[in-house]
Amino acid sequence: MNSLGIDKAPADTRVVVAMSGGVDSSVAAAMLRREGYDVVGITLQLYDYGMTVGKKGACCAGQDIYDARRVADQIDIPHYVLDYESRFKQSVMDDFVDTYLKGETPIPCVRCNQTVKFKDLLDQARELGADCMATGHYARREMVDGRAAMLRGADHNRDQSYFLFATTQEQLDFLRFPLGDKPKTETRAIADALGLAVADKPDSQDICFVPTGGYAKVVEKLRPGAVRPGEIVHVDGTIMGRHDGVINYTVGQRKGLGIGGRKTEAGDDVDPLYVVRVDPVANQVVVGPRAALARDKVMVRELNWLGPNAVGVPMPVSVKLRSAQNPAAAVLVLHGGGNAIVELEAAQYGISPGQAAVFYDGERMLGGGWISGTGVR
Repeated sequence: MNSLGIDKAPADTRVVVAMSGGVDSSVAAAMLRREGYDVVGITLQLYDYGMTVGKKGACCAGQDIYDARRVADQIDIPHYVLDYESRFKQSVMDDFVDTYLKGETPIPCVRCNQTVKFKDLLDQARELGADCMATGHYARREMVDGRAAMLRGADHNRDQSYFLFATTQEQLDFLRFPLGDKPKTETRAIADALGLAVADKPDSQDICFVPTGGYAKVVEKLRPGAVRPGEIVHVDGTIMGRHDGVINYTVGQRKGLGIGGRKTEAGDDVDPLYVVRVDPVANQVVVGPRAALARDKVMVRELNWLGPNAVGVPMPVSVKLRSAQNPAAAVLVLHGGGNAIVELEAAQYGISPGQAAVFYDGERMLGGGWISGTGVR
């Protein structure tokens, strides 16, 4: 059994590595090549080359494809570029825009993993005769009770299991994460020691197809005329001001509302206002005090489940409702049709529909789904 858990010698084990042009996937490919595996690099062209040329920290753009090819040449592996631009637009960009227009906050990186990378690219890897596909994600894969399970990355500050919640069992069986047990500092050190061209390349920061974070311009470009001005309304019904389109607001937002705060009943202080709800039907942004954001019940749709079968049985879990937060204690009840209800032990603030709820049992990622609504028990 080799280091990837496959009953073959490394030289007889073909591994397709998804190479984005960044340091993580480059190191993953280089490590596997150094171990003697038959490594093939694949990079996806996901959108117009000219969209972010010269922009540091992007992914799957012109410069990144060039960087991936340079690394592949350095470590002497074959490298292919696949044009998935049409698939990416349909599966990721259109979904991104439609989610914002529904008053929700999307996570396009999850949709990309769910559709293009872990579906289409994985199928391509199989067509190339691969025994498995490796990525540079910071997550771990271990066998639990005879099945592949996904665990949080050993470095919790870099853990990316939240973004991989939609990975199916069949996909997880085929995937490998060579960096899951490493901190980012070690990855950088390996890249430097191997002299990889991307050793000092900055990490991706923005959504790859949204230069400088200006997602509203992307929405307006793909859905001309869909963004309309409207009212900003307090939870008590008072009209507080105007907005330039509901896509510019997300639940929990405090800054950039342009309406100031509101005086307390005593009249001597000003309470800050937060976005409590985005209503695309009424074309309103509803604001209120922080207390109005408190929610301890979360409804989930499109659940992908990797854990034990326990439909209808209350299950103690920890849950992440945003990628950067620590898991919080909760009770999960799975329902049919990919739906679930989460009851939080303590109320949280700013839970936004369209984001993901991802469930854990200790280090193990059990699955997750999209937040469809919130409530108060």
